[in-house]
Amino acid sequence: MSGAIPTITVTASGVSPSGAVQAYARSGEAGLSAGDESFGGALDRAISGAISLGKEADQGALQAIAGNGDITSVVTAVSRAELALQAATAIRDKVVTAYQTIMSMPI
Repeated sequence: MSGAIPTITVTASGVSPSGAVQAYARSGEAGLSAGDESFGGALDRAISGAISLGKEADQGALQAIAGNGDITSVVTAVSRAELALQAATAIRDKVVTAYQTIMSMPI
């Protein structure tokens, strides 16, 4: 089960503490720990995933234009690609902010 990402179910009432504890325990069972992968490797995988989702959305849109695609799957693919792009942008913004904070620290 290597590479599995533990999930926490979020409801309207929020995340329960027991749900968070169970997800943390599952992450240990899956063999994931903070030292298993570098930040660069995780970032590379995330960017590659966002790019592949964008390509899938493009292919689905082209199939729909040609009359061969299902509109529901196209909308789903485009929504996933949009969400991945928003996540990548948010991560980039946080990295830039962290860099700026570090650079403004006195030596």
